[in-house]
Amino acid sequence: MMNRREFTLGAGALCALPWLTSAARAAVEVGDNGLHVQSWFIESFLDLKEDVATAASEGRHLAVVFEQRGCPYCKEMHAVNLQDDRIVSYVRENFDILQLDLWGSRGVTDFDGEEMEERALARRWQINFTPTIIFFPNDPAAVDGKIGRNAEIARMPGYFKPFHFLSMFEFVREGLYRDQSFQRYLQNKFEKLRAEGKDPDVW
Repeated sequence: MMNRREFTLGAGALCALPWLTSAARAAVEVGDNGLHVQSWFIESFLDLKEDVATAASEGRHLAVVFEQRGCPYCKEMHAVNLQDDRIVSYVRENFDILQLDLWGSRGVTDFDGEEMEERALARRWQINFTPTIIFFPNDPAAVDGKIGRNAEIARMPGYFKPFHFLSMFEFVREGLYRDQSFQRYLQNKFEKLRAEGKDPDVW
């Protein structure tokens, strides 16, 4: 789980990147429900245990992203992070992304078999910010019978800048959440880049 310092690291990174043009921002598609759209996000029957099993069978993790209509930081995630080919390529290869609406009414079945509306699931999982991305293990047995809040292995609460955003997906994919915090992983990554003479702040 992420501590307060780790949350501050992400939530404090809410600024836009200067290189992104207004045309690129305007190109982000919005669906009928008011949420921003990525064509490669998965469509499913919203049975989360099945979604984990499907992702695991293809060597990927399931990640659930909660968004809401009119959320400026959700738009930032789509217009900045998910326009970067390096990020999109890595995420698509290693994760199935399921988008849920913080205030939505679609029925979703949690890992313990309880079905409820998206908005009720958000309360059950204690979702307080959008976007929030919840990551799950790629082992169906590890989530079976649990509620999502107890089955998750990592959480991205709020908008993270591209470097931190991609780093979180790497942190999960490489299984590093098992023995270290995300904050420690970032510190090690920064130190390695600096030792190689690279600037972590330059993409």
